[in-house]
Amino acid sequence: MVYQTYSLIIGRPVDPWFIAFVFFSTVCSYNFHWALTPNSIAPSQRLQWDEKHKSYHLLLSIAGLTGAAISFLFIKKHWFFIGVAAVLTFLYSAPKISFAPFQWLKKIAIGKTIFLAMAWTYVTAVLPILIEGSVATDKAIIFCTGQFFLIYAICILFDFRDRDYDKREGIRSMITYFNERGIDILFAISIIAFFVSCILLNQTGMQWINIGLLLIPALLLITIYKHSKRNFSDYLYYFVLDGLMMFSGLLLWLMNRF
Repeated sequence: MVYQTYSLIIGRPVDPWFIAFVFFSTVCSYNFHWALTPNSIAPSQRLQWDEKHKSYHLLLSIAGLTGAAISFLFIKKHWFFIGVAAVLTFLYSAPKISFAPFQWLKKIAIGKTIFLAMAWTYVTAVLPILIEGSVATDKAIIFCTGQFFLIYAICILFDFRDRDYDKREGIRSMITYFNERGIDILFAISIIAFFVSCILLNQTGMQWINIGLLLIPALLLITIYKHSKRNFSDYLYYFVLDGLMMFSGLLLWLMNRF
């Protein structure tokens, strides 16, 4: 996803220290989040494994934090922009911390879905642009907006799967408030907004072939949307749906190589 931003929007090679920072930060935040999860949120072998091996998550979280700290030393002049990313990422996991000041975050109506989509969009699209600079404002805004709506559409399915757990834990989001029809409408709005953003990118000079690559994950997501609401398979969610976030970037990388 970071490669995609550098290739399509910034137009220069990826900063190796920045990509290292993103990688290690992701390892840290992901394992920190699941180490805090008290019980399985779905009948999932992977999540049951997580429950029994929280110490592994803690070790990986520490390893990720160490790698992120080392990488940060080489990009520390951008500390403010990176700090915003850290706050957004923390807000997603904070409600799981058994400490009163963080528990009120469960009551925020838009909740974790927005935080997660914002965090991923900021880290993989907004942050590289802020760090590198010299990017046309209109192109950057349209691209980042589109990325947010694609990621949000994918997050909707994860929250739909988790909504019974979220209701039980008092974690509020639009997905816990809406009925199934309302969730379908929210998903459709997100996908339409993504398509409109991609089409508008042509007005900023982006070639149609690159726009087509951006659209492929959304088209695939549409085809498996109904199935994903009935099948909560680990492979479907943690391989296919998660993979769709980076799929256009992978296709772009392959196209540029061959």
